Amino acid sequence: MCHGSGNDPIHRVCKTSADGRHIVQYQGGQRGSNVGQYYVPRHVAVDNNEFVFVADVGNRRVTSLSPTLNYVRQVVSREQVKWHPTRLCLDVQRRRLYVADSSKFKDGKFTKGRVVVFSV
Repeated sequence: MCHGSGNDPIHRVCKTSADGRHIVQYQGGQRGSNVGQYYVPRHVAVDNNEFVFVADVGNRRVTSLSPTLNYVRQVVSREQVKWHPTRLCLDVQRRRLYVADSSKFKDGKFTKGRVVVFSV
């Protein structure tokens, strides 16, 4: 799961126990743009090997984390999206990551967007 929106002090990705009551592992902390930091992590996708892809809206990137939530690499850079990566869908058979790239937020909604496809 992801936490952190706007001016929240904590922006991170967490793995919880099976019952959802305890955080088992996490990546992130204070809002930021360095490796291992996030600014509005919004959505995740998980592959068959439990690697996690994270849509980091505020930093305009998608990162990959290991099954233990250690940083692996940046999968999509801010140069590869036009606006903000808000949703992810992973086709594990074809190894394609579909990224919803959404424009500015207005009246509680994203006003326009597109889907960008990346090989992973």
